[in-house]
Amino acid sequence: MMSLLWIILPYSAFLSFAVGHVWRYRHDRFSWYITGPDVDRAQRIGAPALRIGIGMLVVVRLTDLFFTGPHNHPDGPLDIVLAVVEVCALVAGSVGAVLVFVPDMIGTPARQAVTPLDRLTFPLMVAALLSWVAVKFDPNSSAGANLTTETLFTWFRSLFTLHPNPEAMANAPLIYQARGLAVLSFLAIWPYTRLAGIFADPVIRFILRIRPELAASRTRLRAAGQQT
Repeated sequence: MMSLLWIILPYSAFLSFAVGHVWRYRHDRFSWYITGPDVDRAQRIGAPALRIGIGMLVVVRLTDLFFTGPHNHPDGPLDIVLAVVEVCALVAGSVGAVLVFVPDMIGTPARQAVTPLDRLTFPLMVAALLSWVAVKFDPNSSAGANLTTETLFTWFRSLFTLHPNPEAMANAPLIYQARGLAVLSFLAIWPYTRLAGIFADPVIRFILRIRPELAASRTRLRAAGQQT
């Protein structure tokens, strides 16, 4: 069970993330519905807010991951900057997620914009947020014994080596295990939801400006997706 949860499942999530993006590109060129003419105004505002929020969170997490050890943590100005950016990212990401997902969930069923995986994405984001709060303010974790670095960070770093360390998570408190599983689930389904277009769609649109001959194929794929 330890190998299944903390070795096989993580690599399966990474594989799903990579293969899913290839499939999504071939399927509809990341032709996200948010760029269509019938998009709600709130969703047009929510899309960049969600993009900025998630982007800042990724930067903070990577910075924390590479500069934090079992008994050391970024301090001084860097710690303050990371804390401020993290809070702003959570606010922007949360507001953006609500604006993007909620209108279609409570709107007319005629628009087939919300898939079952889209509906699963929102509670997963909530679970990731709540688990972050629980881990961040865990009274058992302090500057002298940072459980996040001893469990989540140690395990995650080891996945990119030839020697995964599942023991770091197998012996971790339940909330740290729950956070790890929530993040893995989020990564695994990402390419198959509307979130796939959050970062890919602006890149694709930039490429289309350089190579306008590709725009026609993307338009056909978008029309075919709307018909299905």
